[in-house]
Amino acid sequence: MIAVNPTDSASLLAAFGALGVLAVIFAESALLVVGFFLPGDTLLFPAGVLCAATADRAPRLELWQVLVCAAVGAVAGGQVGYLIGRHGGRPLLSRSSRPRVRAGVVRAEQLLARYGYGKALVIGRFVPMVRSVLHPAAGALGVPLRTFTVWQTVGGLLWSQSFVLAGYALGSSVSHIDNYLLPLVAVIVVVSLLPLLLEARRRH
Repeated sequence: MIAVNPTDSASLLAAFGALGVLAVIFAESALLVVGFFLPGDTLLFPAGVLCAATADRAPRLELWQVLVCAAVGAVAGGQVGYLIGRHGGRPLLSRSSRPRVRAGVVRAEQLLARYGYGKALVIGRFVPMVRSVLHPAAGALGVPLRTFTVWQTVGGLLWSQSFVLAGYALGSSVSHIDNYLLPLVAVIVVVSLLPLLLEARRRH
């Protein structure tokens, strides 16, 4: 029996490949609390790296499969998250005792109010912690279904495909890049958190 750590990108990709990408991205986009503990950016980028072939190794994953699974997980997850928020409403969002969840809800609401529905749904996909609460928050706040569907699809596709293709491009151009996945993941985490850190600094 294979032991799989759902928060570890390498473990998920080794065990499930492209289907692991689909499941994790769906859960991160749809399931409010669970999504906080799942890799998003840090799964898509390594998956793209593992799709690349170099002179010294063959690809470990099929690029088209990873792209399709990432897109389906992101878009379907966003829609399910919206429906959960629409039917569960604000009580669902405020019930959690976890500070990170509450902070994410506040940030998601601020994004929607500040940038409008379209821009917020696209930008929010690229912001950790906001990504997992943005769709339920949009449903709870009554964002029109058609508007939500269009813009969350745009955001989901831009986010998922860009990270996979960035990993693929790097993996194709640098030999033995998969030996440095952990440092790369750390860099991705830091870069992904920069918008939150800059916003916190601006407020203070």
